[in-house]
Amino acid sequence: MQHDLEVSGGIHPLLAERFSPHKFDPSATVDDRSLGLLLEAARWAPSAGNSQPWGFFTGRPGERDHERLVRHLAPSSARWATDAGLLVVTLAHRYVEDTELLYSEFADYDLGQAVAHLTVQAQVMGLAAHQFRAFDMAGLTEELSPSPGWAIVSMIALGRAADEPPVSRERRSIAELRSGPWTLSD
Repeated sequence: MQHDLEVSGGIHPLLAERFSPHKFDPSATVDDRSLGLLLEAARWAPSAGNSQPWGFFTGRPGERDHERLVRHLAPSSARWATDAGLLVVTLAHRYVEDTELLYSEFADYDLGQAVAHLTVQAQVMGLAAHQFRAFDMAGLTEELSPSPGWAIVSMIALGRAADEPPVSRERRSIAELRSGPWTLSD
């Protein structure tokens, strides 16, 4: 479904209607084509020097990799994330192998860009994304054993939302965003 920008100058409905569900439809799957489109959207995100310092480890229900991820979820996220059609571990390429030489000082920022692209693509496809950090980082890192220089940052549950969007979503005002945490000297 194609959305048009609101004539009133509001933000695009794909952004305005996005929410992080706390309940997923366990019967809704994320097929290979859909997974490919989500990763393709992430692949086209901008990055410093085109370094593309991101990686994704995925697991779908019924796959061995899904079980590898589920066993590291915190109880708070296990209640809803296990029903998602796809779990994604996000990784950032921070250092050059086993050195302290930065691969990209913007790795986490750039990963965030890629995840944002993936999230918007999910919304276009009628899927919802819930990003979270409620998992055993040490256990998951041991389980996946990322290559040197790579670090796990977060997880994303993707699938068809089984709960309704919240009636209201509080956001900081634009004035608050512009009067941020700085003090200017004259």
